[in-house]
Amino acid sequence: MPVTELNHYLIRANDLERTKDFYCKVLGFQVMPRPDFPFPGYWLGINGKIQVHMAQAGVPNSQLYYLGSPKNAAKDNSGVIDHVAFLATDPDAFVKHLQRLGVSFRPRNFPESQLYQLFVRDPDGLTVELNFFGVTKAPDWGGEDYSKMPRAPAKKSRTKAKAAA
Repeated sequence: MPVTELNHYLIRANDLERTKDFYCKVLGFQVMPRPDFPFPGYWLGINGKIQVHMAQAGVPNSQLYYLGSPKNAAKDNSGVIDHVAFLATDPDAFVKHLQRLGVSFRPRNFPESQLYQLFVRDPDGLTVELNFFGVTKAPDWGGEDYSKMPRAPAKKSRTKAKAAA
């Protein structure tokens, strides 16, 4: 009984409308029908499939609604989640779209894996990664080449270190 795919993730938006507009205008999501939850929000999706559940941060009774958001959870950035990634197509069009909208992005490529990536931040600071597979040579979109980055040494796990002692 394996997990088969990501269904959605929930964002507690500080400004619900601004965050919804970012996901729709910048990333191309569409507002989808949403159950009548007892808190304001949106379901956003692509091709009829929900990807992002958006909810208003700071509402009364939030501890009842948002199970992953304890009282002292981070109010910006992404907390313990580093980023959320989506597959995307047509990197050239996406780069031009982001430039036209004035949205900052950080490009990276991994030539050995034929992978090109764009990283953007949503209005609440969550990093969104866009993955474009099949790109054999990074075009003139700039960016960092993973194959030329310094390698971080692997840390020994605590259980292995205890076993060795």
